[in-house]
This record gives sequence, structure tokens and C-alpha cells, in this order.
Amino acid sequence: MDNLAIARILREIADLLEIKDENPFKIRAYRNSADIAANHPHELALLDETGLREIPGIGKDLAARIREIAETGDTTFHRELVEEFPPTILDLLHLQGVGPKTVAVLYRELGVRTLDELEAAARDGRVRALKGMGPKKEALILKALDEQKRFAGRHLLPDAHDTAAALLEYLRHHSPDATIEAVGSLRRGCDTCGDLDLLASGAAPDLMDHLADYRLVERVLGQGDTKSSVLLHGGFQADLRLVAADSRGAAMQYFTGSKAHNIALRDRAIRLGFKLNEYGLFTIADDVRVAGEREEDVYASLGLEWIPPELREMRGEIEAAEAHTLPRLVDRADLRGDLHMHTTETDGKDDVRSMAEAARDTPLEYIAITDHSQSLAMANGLDERRALAHAGRIRALDVEDIGVRLLAGIECDIKPDGSLDLADDCLAALDLVVASVHSAFNQERQQMTDRLLRALDNPHVDVLGHPTGRLILKREPYAVDVDAIVNAAARLGVALEINCQVDRLDLNDVHARLGRDRGARFVISSDGHSRLAFGRLRWGVLIARRGWLRPSDVLNTQPFDAFRSSLRRNRQQA
Repeated sequence: MDNLAIARILREIADLLEIKDENPFKIRAYRNSADIAANHPHELALLDETGLREIPGIGKDLAARIREIAETGDTTFHRELVEEFPPTILDLLHLQGVGPKTVAVLYRELGVRTLDELEAAARDGRVRALKGMGPKKEALILKALDEQKRFAGRHLLPDAHDTAAALLEYLRHHSPDATIEAVGSLRRGCDTCGDLDLLASGAAPDLMDHLADYRLVERVLGQGDTKSSVLLHGGFQADLRLVAADSRGAAMQYFTGSKAHNIALRDRAIRLGFKLNEYGLFTIADDVRVAGEREEDVYASLGLEWIPPELREMRGEIEAAEAHTLPRLVDRADLRGDLHMHTTETDGKDDVRSMAEAARDTPLEYIAITDHSQSLAMANGLDERRALAHAGRIRALDVEDIGVRLLAGIECDIKPDGSLDLADDCLAALDLVVASVHSAFNQERQQMTDRLLRALDNPHVDVLGHPTGRLILKREPYAVDVDAIVNAAARLGVALEINCQVDRLDLNDVHARLGRDRGARFVISSDGHSRLAFGRLRWGVLIARRGWLRPSDVLNTQPFDAFRSSLRRNRQQA
């Protein structure tokens, strides 16, 4: 079992325990262990119980559960919990704003077991009649159901990557001489993926049998000599195609897409006297193969530089490739710092020293500790007194020279009227301020735009955090004039954050490209709540690459002193 599969079972246990109204400490232990499993850099299935118990947060009972999952694919405890409820009950928990306590009430009071039953109960007014619900909650549930229908069949990029990586490892084990790779939207780095598209070149036809035998296959949808499709546990459909080795490059190009990019390439090929398909590039006149084994040769034969997969969305990449003006895209190795993270001082799981040591080992050169401000009471947010005291402790640790530089910052709440959650003199005394919206998401477009513009006007704001508030596959971005926000950020010198939380990835790629073209600067930050979160930076980098960002567009690619000088507050002082 890979870490993602282990985490899913542990999280389902926590959800079912909460529906049962079990001990909150037990629930929290399972949730924490699920987070540990999902983010841990090593395969937990390869550790024995002793090794698992060495991981902070994993005790004797949890270690035994994880070993049972690794050996059998499940636990008796999980199966017993699932048997207490209809199997569809967990679908309700995937709705934005519907937590285990709400599910428990709906199940006990209204007998709601499925999404369809919940929609019926909400549409005929039965939900609002329940104690603690009301018309507003009912409307939010209906909105969440509508969004769920729109998002059906899509998966978060990191989930798709982890699922594909485990399957690729399995297939490569059974066909070590073949080249087997992920293509499609996953290769392009799209923030959500549908089907998993896999391409195998130089593989024997029996690889299709091995695909059907994969342990997470729930159903074989179709099996042939060159293409097979299976449904995997977790709702992923995986499509595997076999191609000849001399067609690998053309097939990689064709099956990576996007559709619009491919159409433009095929049209270009025709204008140049060629035909292009998944088998190769051929002359129209006499059907002679010109290229096909290497993707680079396909592009070169069409008079183009090789185009990175992340750019293949028909947004000017072909013109740039023809003119040899494609940018050198930012890479994970370019990042020197991480500017947004939380510790045990608010809602993080690790203290400042643990976060710093993990960053050093990543390795990063510098980090900013940015715990929440006071409006987020549920996160134990900081008032002015606590914020300054916390900053003092961060700076004291920085003086110890532990191998990574520390900045004392804050993630300061932007209140509904656009004012900030902490006094200006407190914000001025810190090293960095990330300003973010965490409430009142339903404001009208102009009201939300004015709110953000007022926050950007505050001279102590250095970074606008997760600027559109989206939660991928859960919550749409709030209504806001992104064009106006990007222009203001560029004019004022406020960096726009690409937040690396897997369900945020906010800004998205389109808005990042807009910001780059308007002269805005960016930071790519983990928004980590534990020492295991620095691995998320790779996902934000993918979004930045899709937005055509260069290293020079991203502030935290700079060395520490240059980075500090480039912050809005320090540029104003210069």
C-alpha cells in the first residue's frame, strides 16, 4: 500500500468515528496520522511497527493499524466501522461545508444515506427544519451539491500524481525494459485530472494482463492488445496504451495534448507538407517518416523549439517556440525560501525549531514563520502582544545560526471592510506580512475587490495570500476583479502568492500569467502546517510554470539578503 492509500483509510476511520460522536482525542489521533501518512517522505508500508513508532504522532495502536493496512489492504477496525453505516455515507463528507457532525444529524434525523437523498431533503425543506440547520445551511448544501456535480470525475493533481506513480512503479517492475510514462493532463501539470493516461513504449502485450491484475483495480473496463482501461480504487480511470519504440516521441506529444495545441501542430504540419499523428511525422507526398522516436525531433522538424508540457495550452507557446523566445521556466531547484507556514503557536502541528530544521534539510536557505492573526479564533490566532512575543522567539532562534535563516512574519486576516486584523505599529515591527481573506467569501464582486484593494494599500502588506480563495473541487473562487488586483499589486510592489496547499494552488496558472504580463512579482509558498509540508512546493512550481513564470518573477528564488531587499516594506525604506 502506498502512503496515499494508507492515509485515505485512516482519514475514513476518523470521519466515521466523528459521525459516531466518539472520543475527540481518538478522532484527532487518526486525522493526524492520516496527514503524516499523506506527507511522509518514506513509504510507511516498508517500516515495521518499531520504525513506525519512531515517527512523532504514531503510537503503538496506530502503528499496528498501519501495519495491518500495509499487509492486507485494510483493517478490521475500518471494516467494522463501515459496516455500521450505508457505504454511500462517506460521499456526503466530500461536500464543501458538510462535516461528520452534520452527516450524523442528517442520517439519524432524516435517514439521509446518499447524495440524491440529501438533495431531495434540501429541496423540499426538510433540512432547514432540523435544529441547528436553517435556510442558510440548506442553501449552502444545495450549492455544494451543484458544485459536486460539476466536479464529478476530476481529481486533485497531487492525488492523481501519487496514484499514477504507484501504478507506474508496478508496471515498470513487470516490464523493466520498456519506457512507461504518464501523459495527458497529468504531464501538463493541470490542477485537476480526469483519467490517468499512461504510455508504454517497447513493452510486450502481456503488460495489459499485469495492468488488470494490479491490486487497486476494481473493474476492467476494456482490454486489448494496444489499449486497456481499468477503474481504480478511489474513482480513477487509468488508460494504458502500447506503442512501438520508434513512435514514442510522437505518441508522447499526441497523448500529452492539449487538444487545442495538437490541432495547431497538425495544421502547421500540413502547411509544411507533413502529416502528424501518434505514430510519427510523415511527408504527405510519399509517406516517409521524418520524426517520431523523440519528441524534440517532432518539434524541430516543424521549425519549433521543444515546448515544455506545462505550456501546451495554446496560449502563445507555438509562436514563442518559432521565435525562440520561450522562457526559462522556474524550477523547484530555484526556490531558496518558503514564506508562509504555521506552527504550534496557532494551528500548526510542529514548533518553530522543528519547522526550521525540516526546512534546512529540504534544503531551503530561509523561511518566514507566519502564524495566524487574532480573527481566526479557531486557529488560536495571535493578537498584537502575542505576535510580537512570538517574533522575538523566532529572531532569537535565528541568532543561533541553525543552518536556515528565519523571518518573523504573520498571516494577517483581511477583515470584511478591507482593514487588517492587527495594528499598523505591530505589522511594521515584523519582517514580513502575508495578508489573506479567511471569511465573508460571499461578498459582491465590487465589495470584495474594494476590500482587497484597501488591504493592498496598507504599506505593511508584503504578500497577498491565496488571492482568490478557491478550494479546488470544493469551493469556487470568490467574486473579485482579478485584473484590478493584479494591477494594484504590480503598482504597489505587493507579491502575489502561489499557495501550494494541494486544494488551493491559488493563484491559478491563468492569473499567474496575467500577473507576469503586468509586471507583478510572486512568491511560491507551502502554507505548511507541519514539518512534512515542504514537499508541497513542487505543486506550486508546476502552477508557476504553467503561468510562464521565470525565476526572476519569483521573489523567493533570490538569496536571503536580496530577497529581504525586494520586499515591499524594504523597497519603500530604500
